[in-house]
Amino acid sequence: MEIVSFARNKYNDQAAELFLQENKKLKERLEHADIHHVGSSAIPGTLTKGDVDIQVRVKQEEFDEAVRVLESLYPVDEKGEQTASFRSFYTKETVLPLGVQLTVCHSKHDVFHKFRDVLLINEGYRDQYDELKASYEGKDLESYREAQRHFFDQLKKTPEYRSMK
Repeated sequence: MEIVSFARNKYNDQAAELFLQENKKLKERLEHADIHHVGSSAIPGTLTKGDVDIQVRVKQEEFDEAVRVLESLYPVDEKGEQTASFRSFYTKETVLPLGVQLTVCHSKHDVFHKFRDVLLINEGYRDQYDELKASYEGKDLESYREAQRHFFDQLKKTPEYRSMK
């Protein structure tokens, strides 16, 4: 059983630097991709597990090539869902653990940048998310992930999320 732990502001500089490095590398190989720093490390002052998440958004016709490029850079996340419009990659071989989510624009999984934006514009949702994280400090990671999924399912119902393109 993996235990989850959170910190506030401890990883900010490392997370920002890692995103800049990976963004540069990704832009060189996937010049048409829309690349975003997502997840808690992209939201200043929030609790984070100390990892970095990147969303790489591509058109459907660019997806297979993007998969090949990302597979050459990162291990596939064997625990993540893999579909014709979504792939997940994960490595601990960087200064902080790194997750890369490849999504087809406007597909079912094209949500990560929207979640980030909603949390950035609404302090109340950020506070709720931090409270959720704090309640899982030192507990089972899978239990936290289930509660996190429920939180984001609820966030999808908000006017802020529904107004996102």
